[in-house]
Amino acid sequence: MRAWQREHEYMMSQRPKRDPDENNEAVWQAGMGAQETAQDAAIRLVWDSTVPGSYAKERVIVGAVQAMENRGYVVPGSERLIERGLAALQAGDMTELSLVTQELWEACFCAPRDEDSPYWTYTQYESFEQYDAAVSGERAQPVDLDGEEYLSRTHAGWLGQIVGGAFGTAMEGYTTDSIFSTLGEVRDYPRKPNTYNDDITYELALLKAVERHGLGLTAQDIGRLWVALIPSGWSAEDIALQNMRRGILPPESGRFHNPYCEWIGAQMRGGVAGMLYPGDARSAARLAFLDGSISHHNNGVLGEVYNAVLVSLAYVERDVRRLLERTLAHIPADSEYYAAADFAMQACRRSRGWREAWALCEARFERYNWIHAYPNVAAQIVAMWFGQGDFDETIFIIGMCGQDVDCNAAQVMNALGVMLGVKGIPARWLDPIGDRLDTYVRGMKQMSISGLAEWTKKMAKKLA
Repeated sequence: MRAWQREHEYMMSQRPKRDPDENNEAVWQAGMGAQETAQDAAIRLVWDSTVPGSYAKERVIVGAVQAMENRGYVVPGSERLIERGLAALQAGDMTELSLVTQELWEACFCAPRDEDSPYWTYTQYESFEQYDAAVSGERAQPVDLDGEEYLSRTHAGWLGQIVGGAFGTAMEGYTTDSIFSTLGEVRDYPRKPNTYNDDITYELALLKAVERHGLGLTAQDIGRLWVALIPSGWSAEDIALQNMRRGILPPESGRFHNPYCEWIGAQMRGGVAGMLYPGDARSAARLAFLDGSISHHNNGVLGEVYNAVLVSLAYVERDVRRLLERTLAHIPADSEYYAAADFAMQACRRSRGWREAWALCEARFERYNWIHAYPNVAAQIVAMWFGQGDFDETIFIIGMCGQDVDCNAAQVMNALGVMLGVKGIPARWLDPIGDRLDTYVRGMKQMSISGLAEWTKKMAKKLA
């Protein structure tokens, strides 16, 4: 039946009420009041929100202006608009706050290029084919997917990621100095750990997409499952979900009206692609490029490629510093992402300890939001370089670097878990977690970590 026929038939079936509700005003007031309350809360949230795990405060709409400027645009009048917005928020003037929020988004989306920005001197990577032509890569090193070692190390990778996320969730959004001054040296869980975070959410959706579509998997297939399985997102993922719900599919969903497309959201979920393609960095990069394009663009996608390659090569490389060098070789040398990661590598080489190297990185990336990919990949590199393969020391350093700690710790400890195996993870990190994973993904709100490892093995074989 055609749409017009359905609607015509539906209208024909309607009948007016014989005794309409005399208190019709109450119906209007209840309906419109609920919508106004929800809309006001959503507007306030972009000006003043609290990170659920660490209680750090953030202003994501101000971060949108910052992100546009990082990407080589000029947001006209942004200083004045931000001042107006903050004043309206403080005064509780929702009419003015609603107006200035719209004006600020409009200014972001209509921002002209800053032709003098160094951002435009780097190559923009739009597709995997373009990426693939720019990197020499290396021959895949086969890993026996049927062997007990692959399953065991994949299990350790998931444990490392979940431990890292649980550890870092309580510390994200703060600087090194703030963490030191308040918490001192954090060498254990800052509080009773739980497994809730948004990182693993998207990785589970990817696994489900592989289960449904196998080798024929597309970015659109993964994106549709985001819409089906994930109720809400933040920054880049939130905009991607809104875009896809309106029929804007990848890769357009990742770049259309998305100022956050080079933040950490893709980088934080690269590990699963590496576990699905152990020892095969090119294939891991291809899958990461597909997945990253749902919510990110250019350097944001390269962030997911970086962590996918990092975890993939962790199956076949035992030297951590050599692993970092091999991973960087899979990032195009003419990209800004390469420049950021290479700066961190050079800082490590010329520093005597992690604090010295990290101080150089903090200064270099001070113009970037703490959720941006660049300061966070720098933190990963510093932690792995000076952690030298020791689980305790690496997780300590990644925590003390601050920034988006849960995302960074999850990916770094994923790679380290793969390298070290379950026996290389001290029991004091594993015992509070056990074998249970809690998420907010529809249909997967509670699962076992060992079962997740088995599922990953099954999906890796499906892709082989």
